[in-house]
Order: sequence, then C-alpha cells, then structure tokens
Amino acid sequence: MTTLDEKIEPIYKAVLDRNPGEVEFHQAVREVLESLGPVLVKHPEFAHYKLIERICEPERQIIFRVPWVDTHGKVQINRGFRVEFNSALGPYKGGLRFHPSVYLGIIKFLGFEQVFKNSLTGMPIGGGKGGSDFDPKGKTDGDIMRFCQSFMSELYRHIGEHTDVPAGDIGVGGREIGFMFGQYKRITNRWEAGVLTGKGLNWGGSLVRTEATGYGAAYFVDEMLKVRKDSFDGKTCVVSGSGNVAIYTIEKINQLGGKVVACSDSAGYIYDEKGIDLELVQQIKEIERRRINVYTEKHKHAKYVAGGNIWEIPCQVAMPSATQNEINGKDAAMLVKNGCIAVGEGANMPTTPEGVKVFLDAGIAYGPGKAANAGGVATSALEMQQNACRDSWDFAYTEDRLHKIMQNIHKDCYETAEEYGAPGNYVIGANIAGFIKVSRAMLAMGVV
Repeated sequence: MTTLDEKIEPIYKAVLDRNPGEVEFHQAVREVLESLGPVLVKHPEFAHYKLIERICEPERQIIFRVPWVDTHGKVQINRGFRVEFNSALGPYKGGLRFHPSVYLGIIKFLGFEQVFKNSLTGMPIGGGKGGSDFDPKGKTDGDIMRFCQSFMSELYRHIGEHTDVPAGDIGVGGREIGFMFGQYKRITNRWEAGVLTGKGLNWGGSLVRTEATGYGAAYFVDEMLKVRKDSFDGKTCVVSGSGNVAIYTIEKINQLGGKVVACSDSAGYIYDEKGIDLELVQQIKEIERRRINVYTEKHKHAKYVAGGNIWEIPCQVAMPSATQNEINGKDAAMLVKNGCIAVGEGANMPTTPEGVKVFLDAGIAYGPGKAANAGGVATSALEMQQNACRDSWDFAYTEDRLHKIMQNIHKDCYETAEEYGAPGNYVIGANIAGFIKVSRAMLAMGVV
C-alpha cells in the first residue's frame, strides 16, 4: 500500500474514525488520497479551505425503511439508502443498486467514486448513489413492482431533475426504473422525465444508454492501446460478468476486432475458445434470466467451470465488469504472467489495492473504473439533456457523443498524469483531474 502524504495522513485517519466498519468506503477514499500529495503542493489553497476533508464527507445521507407485501401475502422489510455526496458541479447523479450486500459503506464508496467519475465526463453533474439490500433474484414481477413502489414512496421526497437524478445499477434495469418512475409520477402528479435515467425508449429514454457503460469501457481501452501504437485487432479478451455492462463490452470489443473467449456470473464462468456467442448470452441473461452454465447446452465445445476463477484464462485484454474487488493481487499477477497488456474496469473498484499495484508495477495499460466505466453516467447526462429540451437523438449521433466523451476522458487522464510526473498512470491522472475540477467549483462557491 502506498504511503500517504504527511498532510493527508491525518485526513484519512479522520475518515476512518468517522466512518467505522465501512471498509469499501475506506478503500475508495484512500485510493484517491494517495494521488493528491502533489496537488496540495501546487494548489495550497485546497488545503487552506479543507477541500479534501469536505469532499470526503457526503452532503447528505438518507436511510429509510422499505416495507412491502410479497406474492404470498407476507410483510417484508428492507432498508433503503441515498447518499447525496457532492453537488458542486450539478445535481447529484448516480445509480440505485438492489443487492443483498448493500449497506451504507457500499453506497458511500460508490457515491464517492461517482463524484470523480462524473467530474471526468465534463458534464454538469454531481455525484451520488443509492439502493437497497433487496434481492430481485427469484422475485416475481409483482414482488418487484410492490418493492419499487414502496422504495419510491420515500425516495421521491429527496430527488428531482434539478436536485438528484438516480439511474440503474446492479439489480436495477429498465423494469425497475419503470416501476419507480410510475410511482414517482403517481405521487407527485408530474411527468418529470429528467428525474430518472435509464428509462424506456418510448417514454423518455435515450438510445445507447443500455450499451453505454460497456461501449465506453471498450472505447477507453482502445484509446489506451492507441497511445501504445496498438489496438484490439486480433486480441484475446476476457470479460467478467454477464449482465448489461459485460454484454455490451463484449459487443464493442467484437466490433473493434477483438475476440472475447470468456464471461461469467456469480456461480462460475464459461470459456469458449471460438469466441463467446453474444446472442446466446443475451438470450440466457436478459430474456430467460437463467444462469450462464446453460450456455453449454447449445455449445457443447464450450467449458463451464463452477465457482472457477475467470482470471486464470490467458488473455491480452481483461475487462472486469462484475463487482468490486473481484481481482486480487494473485489474480493480477496471474494475468500479467499470462500476457495481459491492458485492463479496463467496467465495474466500480473491481481491483483490490494489491492488484492495482501489480498492474502499475508491470507497466500495463490500466484504466481505473472512475475513468473507464464513465460512459454509462455520461450517456445518462445525455438522456437528461434530451429530456430537458423534449428531444430525442438517433443512435449514431448519441454513440458519437459517447465516443468523443470517452476520448476526452482518456486525454484528460493521460495529460494530467504527465503533468504530475506519472506518465501512463491513469489512476493518478483520473484521481487528480477529477479532484481538481470538483475542488475549483467548491472553492468558487465558498464554504457551503
């Protein structure tokens, strides 16, 4: 673990003391703070006005009870969260995650990351995150509708197109967004399209939003390869996960000339040396909502490994697109040993600090999540633009906007890393570039 600057060490200790037990939040904060020593030398005013301390403390943390009645008539109780982290650049913006692992520390880590990710997009959006420990797996549509309605019955008080604009995340797709929007409209008597993003295309959604995170991650890696005089062409790739982010990462890699040979879910992974059959994965996951192991029913040559480690598969490009801390130090070392030259994080903080160190020490092209997976929230902001002007853009135009945003994020990270004496280090570049933009906005607004 990198040593913190002596001016920053007490700030981090205060975060630990103030937020006990929130290990993911601690990890996310430390990862950013490790980059900021040189920034305080160049910008002493940031230290004087305690910008780091203020950015590490959410503007608002909301926790609430979510009671609902299931299909069998039994009362269920879940816990809901919304952490509105920083609004210096615009209304809070960030997804809602429905998963049993959700607790305040997870939401705060995601919200903290979102502040810098949103800053890097260049769009006028602040950072926030929310969700619940509700598990949508195995639930009926009726169960999910009743939960979403109860969840929104409290959340509606805290959101709005000029205040806080949630979207989807793990466990929250178009179905859940639809149920929540319907309840918001019912309670408020307002058709406020800009209050949620990830909506259906026939009622205010944006083309490319579904594909955006996966496409954006592939575009970012493509830019990293370009500065090394390389490309996806002919590269063997591995993408963890098989949800929305993974599916469209695979699609874009295929379009850019790479071949994805493996993907996964929480139970195991599929290895198909001929290349993953994307249409089949979409059928299994998006329509049938089944486990990835059934892939082998149609493709007998493919191999399913229950509980296996997907990072054991040799590849040149790795795209972790499932969840946080899925690549540890040992996994990272195995990837490097097996010839991996680039990693693009489609998930949020999917690599442990030990794994990040392995990648950076090896000198491979490593794109951290706050930069590489910013395409999703960038296209959410484009959806907000379309809603604000009652407009709808075609697919090609919207994807072109996304592509240019990802190119600009790469350029910003790359040039910032060089400016601060760490050429090629996208972690330092992303952290500093994102932090400086938010800090300057906060400085301009005074102590608020």
